[in-house]
Amino acid sequence: MNQGAYKKVVDDLIDVIVKEDGSDLHLSEGRSPAVRVSGSLVLLDKFPAFSQDDMHGILDHLMTPESKQMFIQNKEVDFSYSHQDTRFRGNGFYRQGMIGIALRLIPHKIKTLAELNLPQILETFTRKTQGFFLVVGPVGQGKSTTLAAMIELVNQERLEHILTIEDPIEYIYEPKKSIIDQREIRIDTRDFHTALFSMFRQDINVCLVGEMRDPETIATAVTAAETGHLVFSTLHTNNASQTIDRIIDSFPADQQSQIRMQLAGSLTGIFSQRLIPRISGGLIPAYELLINNSAVANLIRERRTHELNSVIETGSQLGMIDLNRSLAELVKAGEISVENAYRYSLNPKVLEKML
Repeated sequence: MNQGAYKKVVDDLIDVIVKEDGSDLHLSEGRSPAVRVSGSLVLLDKFPAFSQDDMHGILDHLMTPESKQMFIQNKEVDFSYSHQDTRFRGNGFYRQGMIGIALRLIPHKIKTLAELNLPQILETFTRKTQGFFLVVGPVGQGKSTTLAAMIELVNQERLEHILTIEDPIEYIYEPKKSIIDQREIRIDTRDFHTALFSMFRQDINVCLVGEMRDPETIATAVTAAETGHLVFSTLHTNNASQTIDRIIDSFPADQQSQIRMQLAGSLTGIFSQRLIPRISGGLIPAYELLINNSAVANLIRERRTHELNSVIETGSQLGMIDLNRSLAELVKAGEISVENAYRYSLNPKVLEKML
């Protein structure tokens, strides 16, 4: 097939994922494509299995020549792809010597927190002038979408200079009240740490860091939050206590005391979320929220992060949200099944008492 034919194949597949309200598209040498809809994979048997030549043709259409060259050299690469009003975050990789591609749909419209069924209290974190706020959870649980809603709220409400550092750029923001600069790793800057360090000379008020990948990035982000910046980012952790431990444990032993003190002072909150199959179809979030206060800061400083779960469970009057309580409320509202509540709970025995 020529490039025109591969473009049509990709266009047809994108039409399917949009029509089915899917989230991901999987393309691989030797098998038919598949889409993920409401958390479940659906094979598209009407499309034939792709050959190696087909996958190279699709890669040539999806990637820039620079990304394709990097893919060949490194055997994997992150990239972005746009089709009319639709954007995708992509990853090319090899599996047993064969090419695979995973594409994540990035909706054109940035939904509000209310439209995402997220708690209104998240708005308070967008209205702070400085601090470090993390959205955490496993891969594919809507972290980027939540952060986009929060950044867009800043954009709508305040005249600020917003910087996003992403790999690749996902949501495209249209400047409203704020000035927004979006930088993509490898295209606009070398890496997260370099871009963050440069931020100190760019008169930035609010920064979104796509992912905390290394101690240098974490240390610079925490320092930025200490020095008058409002910093948002993500980590692939399960809950607040694990997040604190992961951050601190990523540093050498002789630096852990310092980062512990910095984190206790700069952290504003940690929001953990899961997307759960809805009884009526689609997905709905369950979540946990830790709000940093003097008691939480003391636990962080004193290496007692294992007690944070109890603080969250008893802190509802302070605005904190317990994951089990969130799950129980969704069950009682008829939104999710009891089975899925237990499946996503991190402490099923406690959940049992709530149901």
